[in-house]
Amino acid sequence: MDQFRILKVTEEAIVQAAEIIRGGGLVIYPTETVYGLGCDPFNSSAVDRLLRVKGRENKPLPIVAASVDKAREVALFNPQAEKIASMLWPGPLTLVLKAQVTFPTGITLGSDTIGIRVPDHEVAMRLAELSGGYLVSTSANKSGAPSPRRVEEAVSQIGQEVDLILDAGRSPLGHSSTVVDMTSGKPRILREGPIPLKLIMEVLRN
Repeated sequence: MDQFRILKVTEEAIVQAAEIIRGGGLVIYPTETVYGLGCDPFNSSAVDRLLRVKGRENKPLPIVAASVDKAREVALFNPQAEKIASMLWPGPLTLVLKAQVTFPTGITLGSDTIGIRVPDHEVAMRLAELSGGYLVSTSANKSGAPSPRRVEEAVSQIGQEVDLILDAGRSPLGHSSTVVDMTSGKPRILREGPIPLKLIMEVLRN
């Protein structure tokens, strides 16, 4: 692919990436877990394109928010979810909550829930902030392939199919986030990740 489409992370590069997101484009960007494939989660055309690039079917798409306040604007936090978010966000933990706004079908598959987190990564948070507060945050790989820990791994899978790639070196954790369904108030692990269920239960007990 053209090398000018891979940019080392700077404020200018993040601003450029946010302009692409707001314009309906696709960006590969770093997080503390793995490299993410992002677009505007409220842009149906962008979401459909992202799904084609990823080859993903029948699984909802998670999003990241620039802050807990932004997350509260689109998801309904029960007291237990509020407690978890206050202690473990920003961090590698995705909470599945009732959605308070309508997302494209490609995001929710028509359900009334949304998977959301606030990432513990300055670039991801800044990009979300400049892009309107939210980004799709699925791993930057073909569906079923290993999640990319380095930008080269993402480029080899989908680099030709996106508009810009932000390179911040190796992802610190190298594992996808823990996913916890909090819609019933009691945590239910949907995917094991860096934050164990034991820690979540300790937060809720204290």
